[in-house]
Amino acid sequence: MIAVIETGWQWREPMWFLLSFLVVVVLVVRWRQRPSVAVAASPMWQSFEPALPTTWCQRLAGMPVWLHAAALLLMVAALARPVFVESEPPARLGRDVLLCFDRSSSMAALDLDPAATRLTVGKQLAAEFLARRRDDRLGMVTFARYADLVCPPTTDHAAVRELLGSVQLVDAEGPEDATAIGAAVGMAANLLQRSYATGKVIVLLTDGEENVATAGAQNQIAPLHAGQWCRDHGIRVHAIALGRGEQSADGTWRAVDTSAIQQLAKISGGRFFPAPDAAALRSVYAEIDRLEAVQFAEPGVRVIEWFAAPTLLGLLLFLLAHCWRHSRWGVMP
Repeated sequence: MIAVIETGWQWREPMWFLLSFLVVVVLVVRWRQRPSVAVAASPMWQSFEPALPTTWCQRLAGMPVWLHAAALLLMVAALARPVFVESEPPARLGRDVLLCFDRSSSMAALDLDPAATRLTVGKQLAAEFLARRRDDRLGMVTFARYADLVCPPTTDHAAVRELLGSVQLVDAEGPEDATAIGAAVGMAANLLQRSYATGKVIVLLTDGEENVATAGAQNQIAPLHAGQWCRDHGIRVHAIALGRGEQSADGTWRAVDTSAIQQLAKISGGRFFPAPDAAALRSVYAEIDRLEAVQFAEPGVRVIEWFAAPTLLGLLLFLLAHCWRHSRWGVMP
């Protein structure tokens, strides 16, 4: 059952209003104890003693009593805690989204689009995906043999897209031309584990197999171990296998082994997506966008306290009554 929250002006401690009866009693006692001349001069008694002379000083001599009464009633109102309650729209809860982007030399293949490399198509569609994540903090890690932090999670989305556009391939057959998927996801997880975001997501884009953390490799993070690390820190990994595989010298394509990144995604609570062409990659990003849809916090309320207003006004009336009593208006002729 959804609780209905009343909005508008409210009194949080209305039982204090019982003191107002005591204020009325004090006012009556003070009025009955007023000087006899002031009684004769009051408008209530003029109908019985029309011949008595009256002046404005005589008429207003009892004003401090009324000022004290009004001040006390305002203090009672302050104790009753007047508040104004207004509803607040549900807040949009953003995530931390980190893109792990492969820049090994195999990303130069033209199987996604005959006119553009895998890298170019991947960057273009990744930029479109990031542009839709307006409520998230975005960041990026690139990798080949080594993982590099390009941008930690930030709300400066324009900067992230600009950095994405500057990603370049490593040299083919060079010392960096390898694919360290586990190291890249591990670096991203290390960043996100310290985040307090409501959701932490890694989008892994690669066209190859892990070939750095191989059997017998020292101090390397395997994709499965990176996935376990992500699971333990509440980080989902959506893995995208880009392209048709590896092209041999005779032009045929050999499918790469994606079992490692499938396990990585599954163990972390994410999804695995094959993307053999540009249209499929666009659909994959749309699906990830749907899976990581914007979440909203519970509708809330804002309570504005107004006890200060009657308190200050009551103190002002007390001061006015004191000044009145010691002025010529409060001194009987």
